[in-house]
Amino acid sequence: MALQRAYPGNWPNLQKDAGISEPALKEFLEYATQFLGNLGNYKGFGDSKFIPRCSSETIEALASRVPEAREVLEKFKVPVAAFYGTDQPAKMHLGFPDQGHLSTYYPDSSDITQDDIEQVSAFMVEKKLLPENTRLKKTNDGNFQLLIASGLSRPPPEGSDAGPETVFDLSGKLNGKKLELVFGDHIEELAKIALHIKKAGLSAANDTQKQMMDEYAKSFGSGSLNAFKESQKLWVKDIGPTVETNIGFIETYRDPANVRAEWEGLVAMVNKERTQAFQKLVNAAPHMIPKLPWSEDFEKDKFSAPDFTSLEVLTFNGSGIPAGINIPNYDDIRQAVGFKNVSLGNVLSAKAPNEPIPFIRPEDLDLYQASRDHAFEVQVGIHELLGHGTGKLLQETSPGKFNFDASKPPISPVTNKPISTYYKPGQTWSSVFGGFSASYEECRAECVAMALSCDFEILKIFGFGDGKVDVNNEAGDVLFAGYLSMARAGIAAVEYWDPKSRKWGQAHMQARFSILKTFLEAGEGFTVLDYTDNDLSDLTVKMDKEKILTMGRKAVEAYLQKLHVYKCTADYDAGKRLYDEMTNVDEWWASKVRPEVLRRKTPRKVFVQANTYEKDGKVELKEYEPTCEGMIQSWSERGIYPQEVVGV
Repeated sequence: MALQRAYPGNWPNLQKDAGISEPALKEFLEYATQFLGNLGNYKGFGDSKFIPRCSSETIEALASRVPEAREVLEKFKVPVAAFYGTDQPAKMHLGFPDQGHLSTYYPDSSDITQDDIEQVSAFMVEKKLLPENTRLKKTNDGNFQLLIASGLSRPPPEGSDAGPETVFDLSGKLNGKKLELVFGDHIEELAKIALHIKKAGLSAANDTQKQMMDEYAKSFGSGSLNAFKESQKLWVKDIGPTVETNIGFIETYRDPANVRAEWEGLVAMVNKERTQAFQKLVNAAPHMIPKLPWSEDFEKDKFSAPDFTSLEVLTFNGSGIPAGINIPNYDDIRQAVGFKNVSLGNVLSAKAPNEPIPFIRPEDLDLYQASRDHAFEVQVGIHELLGHGTGKLLQETSPGKFNFDASKPPISPVTNKPISTYYKPGQTWSSVFGGFSASYEECRAECVAMALSCDFEILKIFGFGDGKVDVNNEAGDVLFAGYLSMARAGIAAVEYWDPKSRKWGQAHMQARFSILKTFLEAGEGFTVLDYTDNDLSDLTVKMDKEKILTMGRKAVEAYLQKLHVYKCTADYDAGKRLYDEMTNVDEWWASKVRPEVLRRKTPRKVFVQANTYEKDGKVELKEYEPTCEGMIQSWSERGIYPQEVVGV
């Protein structure tokens, strides 16, 4: 940013003044672009460190020409060499500090253990203190500080979400230790956000939006996640806005404990034409849900039709941009109030020109290229609405009170016996299933998409076919492309599995690998990995289109049934055992397939986003070239600069 401001985009002049070569400048710009696109030097999709191709001397030479750039390096006390460090393999991945990984969710706490984190998390559940906007620090004396993101340095006069106390005695394995609530994490940023969110409420389109903005401001100012939950209830109730927005600590993928969230926000406009198709899917949902492989005992008592829109993204703040969203993530809100689904249309369709497509057979390539975008839209729609939107957590809601008939428990379709596990008071899905819950849930939602995309009535809703079963018409091609795409993603997924730590770095890709294994184990040659060369340089996925509706769907539904029932019944042991088995990477995948995947991998996309300006009472939109220079200019003209370095 400092270089951009000093040389207003005139990179050739900076190159000349710094005395570096054109290729060296190009490598630096590529690294800077990836850094901005991932909000740090760890992949937003994969959680592994990426290293600059340019030399450290190049970075130092460029910084030497601009005093502000030199000051940045000195201020953050980051030696340039740190960006290149690979001598500690575990530090190449985000994860639990006691396993040697890096996580800024646990700052200055190299000796904090996974067990410490889980014990504190259990205590927070007991105190009904939500974790999404917190970080946890272990002090030198063995006590703990819970850093709460807020625009205030102290709790509000009425107390925090946990009441008036700010210091608690821990029990169990941490007996004798204390937990102190420390307010004001990210205080400068959140104070500004709270102020401007409050002002934004003055221009809200309706009272619901005004109340939502007020709750946002209260949450970001005071650190109250109860206030944030109120904002999300109001967001769900704000049906059909022309401009859609949401902001806050939302997704927990990057926390190894899967409870602390990343800040994100979006502003997008509704695509009314494509939204009509999604609304038809919502209307059809009560008819489609009973087709899934479980009884009504494992489904919500009533399906509350959510708002489901297709959006064109104006801006999305976060370490990556998803293709679809299903939020809020709070199960109590989802079951009592509802949720919203959005499909991000201009993200779905974004692709680089002449982008290579590895692992697809030449004879399938034309069909795949013609139908993959349609298949992806169908997949995302089902995934978000009927994947994340289905299921009932069987729970003891308070001591002695249940949301199911405890005297006559439901019969599990997996064991054909009454269920014996359920959620206890205060427990949530993520608190029970812990670190693998995010990937497990993504897998469950993807399996729902694979199962129901076989339904030609759903394909007709999206404009493909006439609703009659025919794998050889346009609808059949979309179905085939969807299954091929999932299989191809399953192969590509092993890029995100690290052979040194034997750790998956990305929730969605871990899920897709397990679904590919489900395809491969379906039998009767439904899906096979086809190759003739020993180095797998000609590896492709061969799938029998005619067997999708029989062998493919049957295998997916059998896997899905287990995933779903184990989640609904809080059966951690069975769920963990199943998912570990299905996501295990054996020696052949590790030593043969993964090197070929890395050889043929395509670059991860970064998105160059527009900026808006007010001029003479009107809003102007400024777009930028889809280049490294355009990405950096977009960020620079946004006028937002990082307050701390994440990673290194």
